[in-house]
Amino acid sequence: MTDTIADRLDRLGHRLPEASGPAANYVPVTRIGSLAFISGQVSAGVTGRLGAELSVEQGQAAAATAALSLLAQIDRLVEGNPARVKRVARLGIFVAATADFTQHPLVGNGASDLIVAVLGDAGRHARTTVGVASLPRGATVEVDAIVELVEP
Repeated sequence: MTDTIADRLDRLGHRLPEASGPAANYVPVTRIGSLAFISGQVSAGVTGRLGAELSVEQGQAAAATAALSLLAQIDRLVEGNPARVKRVARLGIFVAATADFTQHPLVGNGASDLIVAVLGDAGRHARTTVGVASLPRGATVEVDAIVELVEP
């Protein structure tokens, strides 16, 4: 039996959520050849800003929550088979934070660490992590990605 993304998450103590649909006029994923551009996935149910209501550790947990939604989109693309992920090329991580908060990279590690834990070397990625004043639905973190796929 093939090891799936859901299996790997289960071993890490996480549950793979359902891949969500768009919240506005866009699509969750666009493919161009072997590249998949995955729209931003928010930390559903986790709200607040870093530097005000939330600690770095809470921000990391929010980033992991957003990464779970990102993995759900990847899972849908590869039909559960992590071997079809050639490489996560890039993550974009947006952190709702106060103007004086400066630990965005530490918060972003919550997403990066989970992606690498699930996908191994194929999950190692370039990354940008930035602070923003607000995110959709009051979310704490939003994560988007560019993923290179192996064709079946």
